[in-house]
Amino acid sequence: MTTSAQQTWTTTPTDPDGWVARAREVAALLATDAVARDRAGATPHAEVALLKDAGLVTLLGPPEHGGGGQNWTTAYRVIREVAAGDGSIGQLIGYHYLWAWAARLVATPEQVAAVEERATRERWFFGGAVNPRDNDLVITDEGDEIVFTGRKSFSTGSKVSDVTVLEGVLEGTDKHVFAIVPSNQDGIVFNDDWDNLGQRLTESGSVEVRGVRVPWEQAAGYVGKEFRPRTYNTLNVPLIQLVFTNFYLGIAKGALATATAYTRERTRPWPYGGDNKESASEEFHVLETYGDLQAKLWAAEALAERAAGLIELINDHPDEVTERERGEAAVVIAAAKQRAVDTGLEIGTRIFEVTGARASANAVGLDIFWRNIRTHSLHDPIAYKRAEVGRYALLGEVPEPTWYT
Repeated sequence: MTTSAQQTWTTTPTDPDGWVARAREVAALLATDAVARDRAGATPHAEVALLKDAGLVTLLGPPEHGGGGQNWTTAYRVIREVAAGDGSIGQLIGYHYLWAWAARLVATPEQVAAVEERATRERWFFGGAVNPRDNDLVITDEGDEIVFTGRKSFSTGSKVSDVTVLEGVLEGTDKHVFAIVPSNQDGIVFNDDWDNLGQRLTESGSVEVRGVRVPWEQAAGYVGKEFRPRTYNTLNVPLIQLVFTNFYLGIAKGALATATAYTRERTRPWPYGGDNKESASEEFHVLETYGDLQAKLWAAEALAERAAGLIELINDHPDEVTERERGEAAVVIAAAKQRAVDTGLEIGTRIFEVTGARASANAVGLDIFWRNIRTHSLHDPIAYKRAEVGRYALLGEVPEPTWYT
């Protein structure tokens, strides 16, 4: 990653538009060698360093500690822009934002203040080992400490993270515990076994957690070994589902930008149609296809923006948010996600129809966009998101909070 590694910034953006522009600069650098890096599959240390140098990792951090002080609407727009340059890195920054926000979701005010000060000042990059399809990590209570043990089949961020969010269940109880721990320690073993069709640079392989010790006072949201629940604790799933939505949309945006550039510069007009043109850019079917795809992408982006607005309304009163508010936001996010998946997959497929046979060459790399969306969109079945929206439309029901709703 020689091109992007050379970039440095001497100023920090001061408003949402500035942060989105900074993300666009990062995306442009990532795009220059995204295909080559995807093919190589190397651990993205340089890419995460780029995110740190650009200031993007502290976007949500408190300004008094050097953070951007931005809201989730800006974060989602930044995710879209980064993913347009490289879908894997868009996923990494998106997951980072979710786990960096984890303290605000479940921790006590004192824990939030302590974590956010260190995370912002030291520019922590967050990973997470919280795959709910696996068995929970087992937590044993050893007096002043708790000890995490177990295995997770996915751990996005793994070796490029400074800290990892762990989640498990206290042995003999139904109490879930979150904690933030250093990633580089003997008790955490990343297995380097992420070898999938797409999103190849997300470091999402399995992890072994072998006796990671955490002081009780660092168990998020616990006071005197008892958790204090609130509805806002359950916002982690809507937040990350909208993270997914936005990096899918970013990947789709990158696909359109790459394809249109190829068509303008390299696609040859078809000479046997009876209404021959001087360039492919003048052909009706090419214009019609790009117009259709662009309109669908704009519509999906608008729905994602609406969903982000509902997140902001909740964040304005996190201690008083109702189950209905939370559920209605989750429904709109479910709608936005299904539109992003359908639109992204369609764009990733149909761009080949208007770029031509030569655009299928491996050197061109148009395959990367479909592969990335196809791989991650299998995270949880999209049919269940459609059903959530259907229950709301037909019955007025909102989804009950689970690990996936």
